[in-house]
Amino acid sequence: MSLLFLISFLFSLLLLNPSPSLSQQNHSFSSSDFPWLPTQNRILLSPNRDFAAGFMQIPSSSNHYTFSIWYYNISGNRTTVWSAKTNSTIDRTSSLVISNTSELRLINSAGGTLWPEPAAIGNPNSTLVLKDEGNLVYGTWQSFDYPTDTILPNQTLKAKNGTAMQSKNDKFIFQNSKILVFNSSEYWNIDNAFQKLDENGRVLQDNGATLVSSDFGEPNRLRRLTLDNDGNLRIYSFGSEAGEWEVVWQAVQEMCTVHGTCGPNAICMNDASNSDPTSCVCPPGFRKRANDNNSCEIKIPLRNPGNTKFLQLDYVNFSGSSDQSNLNVKNFSMCQSRCLANPNCLGFGFKYDGKGSCVLQIDRLLYGYWSPGTESAFFLRVDKSETDRSNFTGMTSLLETTCPVNIRLPLPPDESNTTTRNIVIICTLFAAELISGVLFFWAFLKKYIKYRDMARTFGLEFLPAGGPKRFTFAELKAATNDFSNLIGKGGFGDVYKGELTDHRVVAVKCLKNVTGGDAEFWAEVTIIARMHHLNLVRLWGFCAEKGQRILVYEYVPNGSLDKYLFPASRVPSLDKEVEMDPIGTDVPNPILDWNIRYRIALGVARAIAYLHEECLEWVLHCDIKPENILLGDDFCPKISDFGLAKLRKKEDMVSMSRIRGTRGYMAPEWVKMDPITPKADVYSFGMVLLELVSGVRNFEMQGSLMDSEDWYFPRWAFDKVFKEMKVEDILDRQIKHFYDSRLHFDLVDRMVKTAIWCLQDRPEARPSMGKVAKMLEGTVEITEPKEPKIFYLVDG
Repeated sequence: MSLLFLISFLFSLLLLNPSPSLSQQNHSFSSSDFPWLPTQNRILLSPNRDFAAGFMQIPSSSNHYTFSIWYYNISGNRTTVWSAKTNSTIDRTSSLVISNTSELRLINSAGGTLWPEPAAIGNPNSTLVLKDEGNLVYGTWQSFDYPTDTILPNQTLKAKNGTAMQSKNDKFIFQNSKILVFNSSEYWNIDNAFQKLDENGRVLQDNGATLVSSDFGEPNRLRRLTLDNDGNLRIYSFGSEAGEWEVVWQAVQEMCTVHGTCGPNAICMNDASNSDPTSCVCPPGFRKRANDNNSCEIKIPLRNPGNTKFLQLDYVNFSGSSDQSNLNVKNFSMCQSRCLANPNCLGFGFKYDGKGSCVLQIDRLLYGYWSPGTESAFFLRVDKSETDRSNFTGMTSLLETTCPVNIRLPLPPDESNTTTRNIVIICTLFAAELISGVLFFWAFLKKYIKYRDMARTFGLEFLPAGGPKRFTFAELKAATNDFSNLIGKGGFGDVYKGELTDHRVVAVKCLKNVTGGDAEFWAEVTIIARMHHLNLVRLWGFCAEKGQRILVYEYVPNGSLDKYLFPASRVPSLDKEVEMDPIGTDVPNPILDWNIRYRIALGVARAIAYLHEECLEWVLHCDIKPENILLGDDFCPKISDFGLAKLRKKEDMVSMSRIRGTRGYMAPEWVKMDPITPKADVYSFGMVLLELVSGVRNFEMQGSLMDSEDWYFPRWAFDKVFKEMKVEDILDRQIKHFYDSRLHFDLVDRMVKTAIWCLQDRPEARPSMGKVAKMLEGTVEITEPKEPKIFYLVDG
């Protein structure tokens, strides 16, 4: 008898829920396959058999159905990813049909349309198909354009009337693809809207950013983004090894912060040890409401606002509803008095952060939850006759409830001879240690008194690995043959050629007017020595002894750039500063061709960009000019005197820059007393760049009809290149006959345009040195610059 009963029971289950293997499976439906009835047990399969579509019976009713899409290749419960939204239920008499006008419609027995709105319109040859990605398509209509609670990989989120997704229970919506909302109340949002979920588990956002799931990139996994009935937005992942859906990302970490988890007046509590992670409890003075286990009601109504008190609920927050007032008060008492003055105030939240954060709850208490992350306390207003005590207490209250412990120490014994003996022993040991310390310190001083000074003994000799070497004055005096071989004079000091004991040839610069002690000087030199760049002169060491401040540089054999651009036979130099020029005046300097000049310009630009943008210390050169650009054996440019401005006081640096004699290279802001920025170096570099092209000093008048006081070198170059279109008129006459427009036009054009941009009178109009280097490289487009103005004639 029991065997027959078991067989009949299994047979009835098969009838009520037929196996997919017994269903009629199709990969497409044409007009001849319709009407499609719920009772026909037919399904539409995707080509890869990952998804199925068809009528699905509602578990709670044997006569009602939904037209849905679900995962077909997952055993167990069907996971629905899309359902047709209808205004009424689908029963056995409903059917899916294609009308005479090729419209796909779900109709009831009376012929009324249940879905879709607007109609899905095709043509006589259109078929209903389910794509591999789970997209149901008929003509131009597709289910991906009308998502419900789930987004599949590579499905674009399209917000219809502001709603991108809606939970199955219709309580929660994902608004504008970036805000989770319950009853028009936001409880989670993100700055940039979601665009789509890709097949690797990454959510793409509209600003190009991404959110990545914990299984990002794992192969052979099915994924979906679902707005669940509990109001949380999650990414699920299904692998054949696990055999079940796993949550790999979720928007809300604390479920109690989801609005609507608990009803009015209730407080949501997180409980990770329970199968249900949240529970709704009532605050003191409240009880559970009849027939509603998630809401609470007050025990003693507040009839007399003057006869009330407050109960402190630590880490409780009721904020989130529209019934609140956010105030800025000076202290707790002011916040409490504001609530007492309002008869509709049911409590207030206060954060002890010194900022006066005060939130009044008016008329209703909604979306309450407990979490230490709130960092605040809520003060609940109850009647004075209420006897309930608060059970929401923080650590401060717990410490106050601990039992006091009384500690009694025994009385000290009477003074005896033992105490006197102990005092004598302690004093003797202390005296012995003191004498030993004095003797050791005297021996230390005697041993190290022969060293230069106490500062070097106590730390300045311990230089970091790879740092600059500290030379003695005697070493540098011997290396330079008593400072007899003078090769240059400049605003920072005199330069001598020398040879070290290891046969390295060096340039020794004796600085002038440098302030600060040995430690401060050593710190500044260490910073300069850390600046390593192909186009910067390398600092090898220093000397700080007997009031001397000396820097030891690598020796650059070919001298400074000005000797090659402005030969003495053509134009005498008006600048008094000469830096490390070993070339004799009797030997003519070689002429720099266009390729070498371009390479020099690019190297100098990269070096200045390094000083401005790549060093840990922000360094302004403040004196860019041909005299400070040295040329190596292969005419590789190297900037000298960089970082020396850091060794002087700011006011000394400003005054020095005005009287050094480098007129023509100073930016307008030095004269206007405007703030000095890296754009001052950009201006100076622009002058050097024009001089590289023209081969003449910027303050020498060229052929022009204007008066000398109105003549301005950058404006003259601008007129020749951009107005008269005669670029050959500004070329260096030494190599003008070597200019080939096919080979050299692009180089010269970039150099001139870049120089004009650098020479704009306004600092904000000039590019940064990093962009200047890119302009010379040709990696960025150079627009036509504006005409440079004489800065002292421009309105401020």
